[in-house]
Amino acid sequence: MKKNLLLAAVSLVALSAAAPALAADLAARPYTKAPAMVAAIYDWSGFYIGLNGGGGSSNAKWDLVGFGRDGSHDATGGTVGGQIGYRWQSGQFVFGLEGQGNWADFSGSHVGAISGFTNNTKIDAFGLITGQVGYAWNNVLLYVKGGAAVVSTKYDASLAGVSLASGNDTRWGGTVGAGLEYGFAPNWSVGVEYDHIFLGGDDKNLTGPGGVLAVNVKQDVDMGLVRLNYKFGGPMLGRY
Repeated sequence: MKKNLLLAAVSLVALSAAAPALAADLAARPYTKAPAMVAAIYDWSGFYIGLNGGGGSSNAKWDLVGFGRDGSHDATGGTVGGQIGYRWQSGQFVFGLEGQGNWADFSGSHVGAISGFTNNTKIDAFGLITGQVGYAWNNVLLYVKGGAAVVSTKYDASLAGVSLASGNDTRWGGTVGAGLEYGFAPNWSVGVEYDHIFLGGDDKNLTGPGGVLAVNVKQDVDMGLVRLNYKFGGPMLGRY
């Protein structure tokens, strides 16, 4: 009996001596640092292609050459088209080049104060070649643009619904504009844009059953567009 009690006491002493060593082993396990958080930032660099649509208005001033102002009107309507371009980003600044082509139906008319004819103007197409400078807040881009514009216009002078003289031209001018674009998904962005086109005046000889009608038509165009773009390449960069 005494022998068994002695063995139990020896075992208890051995376990007590081993407990600190076991605790030290558990405390010595290495600490693994949690991975750092990565914030995604939108990258506006790359080629893009897209569609646009909206409305516009052209203020057309008609002069009869040698006689003076025959009146003016606003030619209004809708437009739809597409754009293709390239942007590159440096810090928060974004630079770009873009080409845009649109079909349009900006039409209107007035009765001439001198001629008495119904003078009609219709813009049926236009194109823009522009440079862009913008500032980005991550996936929101505010930009201004400017460059060259080319506009296709049809002219007609009629009386009592009968066309007397008509013509058309393709005229170059300048353009300025501004836009706001939002990257809402990888590679996709949507935006709104305002553009103004300066065309100035141009002498035209309209011809038809009534003979030749010499006019000078000056136009300026204002329009608002909604744009949808797809950008090629990765839209996000990692940043710690």
